[in-house]
Amino acid sequence: MTGPTPKPWQGPSATPGSGAAEKPPGKSPTAPTTPGSGGAGSVPGRSPQGAERTAAAPSDPENRSAAEESPRRAPGTAGTAPGAATATATATEAPSPGRAPGKGPRTGPGTIRRATRRVRLTAAVLAVLAAGAVILAVLNSGTRHGHLDPRSADPTGSRAVAELLKERGVTSRVVTTAREAADATGPRTTLLVTEPDLLGATQRSVIRSAIDLSGGRTVLLAPGDTSLSDLSPGVRTEGDATTDDLDPRCTLPAAASAGRAGTGGGLRYGTAVPGATACYPSGGHPTLLVLPTGTTGGDTVLLGSETILLNESLAEEGNASLALQLLGSRPDLVWYLPSLADSDPGTGSADEDRSLIELVPAGWSWALLQLFLAAVLAALWRARRLGPLVTEKLPVVIRASETTEGRARLYRKAGARDRAATVLRAATRERLAALVGVPPTRAHEPAALVPAVSARLTGGPRDVTALLFGTTPSDDAALVALADHLDALEREVRTS
Repeated sequence: MTGPTPKPWQGPSATPGSGAAEKPPGKSPTAPTTPGSGGAGSVPGRSPQGAERTAAAPSDPENRSAAEESPRRAPGTAGTAPGAATATATATEAPSPGRAPGKGPRTGPGTIRRATRRVRLTAAVLAVLAAGAVILAVLNSGTRHGHLDPRSADPTGSRAVAELLKERGVTSRVVTTAREAADATGPRTTLLVTEPDLLGATQRSVIRSAIDLSGGRTVLLAPGDTSLSDLSPGVRTEGDATTDDLDPRCTLPAAASAGRAGTGGGLRYGTAVPGATACYPSGGHPTLLVLPTGTTGGDTVLLGSETILLNESLAEEGNASLALQLLGSRPDLVWYLPSLADSDPGTGSADEDRSLIELVPAGWSWALLQLFLAAVLAALWRARRLGPLVTEKLPVVIRASETTEGRARLYRKAGARDRAATVLRAATRERLAALVGVPPTRAHEPAALVPAVSARLTGGPRDVTALLFGTTPSDDAALVALADHLDALEREVRTS
């Protein structure tokens, strides 16, 4: 038994018993339902999202869809499934795959792995460079010992004068305590005290005893009033010498032989000790004093400046000659570099005057410099501007003739007749080589190309070599003439 015939306005999906309320013509169907819900107004073959978009665009206020009028219609009134309109709206607003709600594009695992790999590679390179810098600093630290050290090649070291003394048969020995210095002194020894003012009272007493009993020479570098009272009584300081290079103006053989030297820039001295020899005066007061000692043959040299012993200034004026004669008068030289144990706790002026950079060991300074250079190289290596070129499509197609004319204008503006002539001749040689059967690899060899081209010419003799391999045109007119001659030569070979 067939059911009642559906009304025209019910639509094809309305069947008896579906619970769909009948509506008069002109009214739109109810809100679309999810597939399989059996609700009225569902269109076969159309998704709920498409149905909602169709229902969400009414043609007039009176023809609004049921979902727009009552999106949460109770079940049974229009045959829709509970929450059908809400489910459809949720489906249209759901985020696309691979995106987090309210956020930008999510980083994929491949991108994270690549970034991690780059970070690890950069860290490994920096670690290798840092290790190399530390190793080099450790290896170089053995040859860089500091100020006035005969083993140091630094500008403020004294390795140069020590090597010169060694060539003259003077043996040098470095000691760091006053007791070692006193034990090493003797009639055949020169004792050099590099920092007399840093010595404590006990150490000054030990050195003074060595001066009186050794019978050798003692050289005190820039001693001040602190140490003069113990090491050289009867001598006082007279301020600083303003001039660096001074004339000897004395009868001391070493000074007369050396001549002008860099004994200034330090302290000046005054004394009333009989038998003292005063040299290199500045403002009436000497910067070099030679005092006799109680023991026969011994003497004490007071040098107000250390300049003549430094590597950076040894070659200036008569510094080398004066240093060699003062330190090389005996066959043995004891180089006393006071250690911290020999320093007087109350004398710290020398360290207080030094900056933070000067207090950093020389080896670590080189290590920091190498690390800085490594960081700069790494930055240049990873810079984006050094990456591969990116090709882009031109917005318009440029004809070859326009490109040629543009390059020609650039050549003309720069006056590059040599470059233009080279390009013209090279292109002509390549085309002629193809015409006369010369291999492309030998197209630019006069011995291979010129005979083959000359054999194809029918006119009088011409200097093909000068035309294809000649010199640069002297002016623009000569360049134009060269282009015409090359064109005529190619035309003749092509038609022969």
